[in-house]
Amino acid sequence: MSCSASEASSDMTGLRAGSGPSGRKAGFLFGCQVLPQFVAMGAPSIALPAVGRSLGLPFGATAWVLAGWALTSALAMPLTGRLVPRWGTRRILVLMTVTMSGGSLIAALAPSLLILVAGRLIGGFGAGGMMIATYSALTGLLVGKERDRALGTVAACGGMASACGTLVGGVLTAWLGWRATMAVPALGLLLLVFTARLSPVGQRDRPRQQLDWGGAAALAVLGGAIVTLLQARSTGLSLPVILALVVAAVLSAAILARRIRRRPDGFVPRRVVGAPGFLTSAVAGLTIFGGYYALLFAAPSLIEADTGWGSLGVGAVLLPPALCSLVAARLIRPLTSRLRTWQITAVLGVLSTTGMLLGALGEPVFVVAALALAVCGFTGGQAVLFGLVPKLVADEDSDTAQGLFSFLVYGGSSIGTAVVGGLASALSLSAALAVVAILPAAGVAVSVLGRPGEKTVRQAAARTSTA
Repeated sequence: MSCSASEASSDMTGLRAGSGPSGRKAGFLFGCQVLPQFVAMGAPSIALPAVGRSLGLPFGATAWVLAGWALTSALAMPLTGRLVPRWGTRRILVLMTVTMSGGSLIAALAPSLLILVAGRLIGGFGAGGMMIATYSALTGLLVGKERDRALGTVAACGGMASACGTLVGGVLTAWLGWRATMAVPALGLLLLVFTARLSPVGQRDRPRQQLDWGGAAALAVLGGAIVTLLQARSTGLSLPVILALVVAAVLSAAILARRIRRRPDGFVPRRVVGAPGFLTSAVAGLTIFGGYYALLFAAPSLIEADTGWGSLGVGAVLLPPALCSLVAARLIRPLTSRLRTWQITAVLGVLSTTGMLLGALGEPVFVVAALALAVCGFTGGQAVLFGLVPKLVADEDSDTAQGLFSFLVYGGSSIGTAVVGGLASALSLSAALAVVAILPAAGVAVSVLGRPGEKTVRQAAARTSTA
């Protein structure tokens, strides 16, 4: 990050000039606001059978309730990263939270699958944008240890909410019906009055360059095609549609690569994706997250198949692993001062790999222990990697970098769930988990060989000397 005397002084205190709240308070407020979004990733999966019965649909047709949210959430992240410097963090946070809530209410009131999926598409877009606005707000409000503390708190909230999603979904579906489950993300509005006041108003001093809509379109098509292809089996796509998506992905990738070469300051800036450690950090993150989501997807089915319990019983058993996110958030902060980033991501990758192999044993006690390890990897990865991103690029590129990084990590992590779902039809669910354990194991290799964060200190020193 480009440095100045005032910046250096603020780093000593952990607060930027004019800001008041501590990292713990800011992290708690923003963490509570993103809680409903992370619940929305897992809770609706429990409600899908009820959705099919209510709307008279086959179970396979409801898969887009989950896939649609994942698709638009991933697509919103890089776009939001480019819009924050133009419109300001506060405005984006409010807009995206309202969009997420409005889409979720549309889904909750939907009389048909078409409107239900449309609501989830809208809500997912708002959720992805809200996450980028959250990271942008904390980056603009805090620095140093206070920012790391805030990001750790947000990560703990996200990990706990994500792992508790099945329990929340089971309780709401059993007591209030599936529509209440779809409405959960609208609860993000409750804390908006507090988080909006904490968010920076805008970045009026930054140059307002024309947005590269061609690059944005190419990335959107590429991301949409890849995420949809990953969900092809669960959504029952026909072969012609799959082939068309493959062609679209190849063409958009070629167009995007050409634009990156010819327009270094385009929608995907060359200096951002080419920053040392950026891509290796993203790959390490998506492998850790991919392993976690794969295990989170498989764990309820494995436990229910062995015990015969319903969604409420399975969700209750999975509650203790969810609480491990709080422990992981507390432990990760002292590790950042003792270990290098690549060492931490390697350890987190080992936790995720071990968790998947334990889960492959199939016994409920092993599945619960496996999810506990994966939750720790997921929470630690969020806190460490998203805190690293602003250090890899110049200040003016931090929002763009967060958007692109989130797109790669969250969008790419869909491969874990997709591959487990695809292999489970040919193998047992346990065997599928054992195979997909290769994913976080590959992340360990990327961490050791690529060493994300290793050059951060030297990069910062170089930018300071030229500032």
